[in-house]
Amino acid sequence: MAKKKIKPKRKSFVLTYATMFDPPEELHNLFDRGLAKVKNEMGQEHAMLIGGEEVRSREKFEDRSPINTDWMLGTFQKGTASHAKRALTAARKASVTWSRTPWQERVRLLRSVAKRIDKRIYEIAAVISLEVGKNRLEALADIAETSALIRYACDQMESNNGFWVQMGVDPLKGYKVRNRSLLRPYGVWVVISPFNFPAALTGGPVGATLVAGNTVVMKPATDTPWTVRLLAECFRDAGLPEGVINYVTGPGSTLGDKLINNLEVDGITFTGSHEVGMKVYRTFAQGPYPRPTILEMGGKNPSIVSRHADLDRAAAGIIRSAFGLQGQKCSANSRIYIEQPVYKKLVSMLVDRIEEITIGDPTDRAIFNGPVINQGAYGNFQQFTKELSRVGTVLAGGDVITANGYGKGFFCQPTLVADVPLDHRLWKHEMFLPITMVHPVNNLKQAMELANDRQYGLTAGFYGTKEETEWFFDEIAAGVTYANRPQGATTGAWPGFQPFGGWKGSGSSGKNAGGLYYLQLYMHEQSQTRIF
Repeated sequence: MAKKKIKPKRKSFVLTYATMFDPPEELHNLFDRGLAKVKNEMGQEHAMLIGGEEVRSREKFEDRSPINTDWMLGTFQKGTASHAKRALTAARKASVTWSRTPWQERVRLLRSVAKRIDKRIYEIAAVISLEVGKNRLEALADIAETSALIRYACDQMESNNGFWVQMGVDPLKGYKVRNRSLLRPYGVWVVISPFNFPAALTGGPVGATLVAGNTVVMKPATDTPWTVRLLAECFRDAGLPEGVINYVTGPGSTLGDKLINNLEVDGITFTGSHEVGMKVYRTFAQGPYPRPTILEMGGKNPSIVSRHADLDRAAAGIIRSAFGLQGQKCSANSRIYIEQPVYKKLVSMLVDRIEEITIGDPTDRAIFNGPVINQGAYGNFQQFTKELSRVGTVLAGGDVITANGYGKGFFCQPTLVADVPLDHRLWKHEMFLPITMVHPVNNLKQAMELANDRQYGLTAGFYGTKEETEWFFDEIAAGVTYANRPQGATTGAWPGFQPFGGWKGSGSSGKNAGGLYYLQLYMHEQSQTRIF
């Protein structure tokens, strides 16, 4: 009797930034259902969440979609100084109990949060697409990364046994001594998150600080309050005690400043521009003693292409990293240095691939590029492309798109520029737009000198031989580095795989999120000695 052949089980699809380019059909079907649900809920008013209560303010602001500004996504509260104070007071009160809650219970509750996020992933992803302008797969990856970051923080707490360590025994005659070291929470933490990753860059640090035993006040960017409101609901509904998590909305110039300029805050996590990040850093340092400040402040990320590179890989990786999310990533590939022998060929390949990029409503599965985030970014795009066209050669793109109804949104062409003098200011300025610049180099040493000659040091990519790759890793001054990666030259970090954080002007801690040393930033060490 012939043996029955056993078919190997198909591995389940895991959505990450590296795998999102070939998803199963089911993801599209479920996203479409989530989108239909969300569109039916557009236009509602959403309260802040403070101390377990829904709180409204006298003044409101509207959240409109960058796809079409006629689409009013919702109305949100314009929080004031009094709301900042109320949220911090609620967090301080809750801190007394939460900080003493066994770490195992905190982990259990945070894993429950991650499950709730997973259950609402398609709904939240649809909101991200409408609110940020991310294509559906980028949006799904954003919210999937959020639960992955929370679980990774839980894993780290468990694998380190709550960061409790038995130390050496003093050699004292006649005494029995016990020494131990443990990491304990600071108290009240503030998380101020950006528009471009409203889920992961809110939920990730919030999850870490909560697992560590701190309580949190989180404030989203004014362009993306709806995404963070849905996240706040996942934290609340998982059963966290009142006041452990607080969600406030409003302008950074008022509400945000009041959160930063407050001695009730024991630590702060900020993700955003270098200019604002350094302001936060300096302001927060003016208290009576140093307080932890975790900053991720952007990048001006290079890729270097050797004459020995696989050009197909290089072209794919550069395009995905330069123009994913319309270049509005701190990890975007905004500088490309190519060795002379392959310069013309690779540039021609890049131009061909840019012309294939689909632009439009990012909730449509066929679309790769949606709009930029707001009128300010739209105006900056026009200003920068005009400036670059005067000093260099625009090889592709360079214009905004207004025809066929796109004039009600903020649509910009993906743009590649060559021949810009190397001393021009935009080689060093983070534009945060779908604009990347390319330049030939005589050798890899020249490319490395140009790559490192910036105040930033977030991500970097390389294409070349094995030996050249080892040299690249040795020489590059960046916190996240990739080699020969078609999935993204400078983008695509995932918790537990590629810890994400920057050097120099790109970060303050030297420890990367989603890595082995990040969770410890939310705790400080206490040495305990007991003699019996």
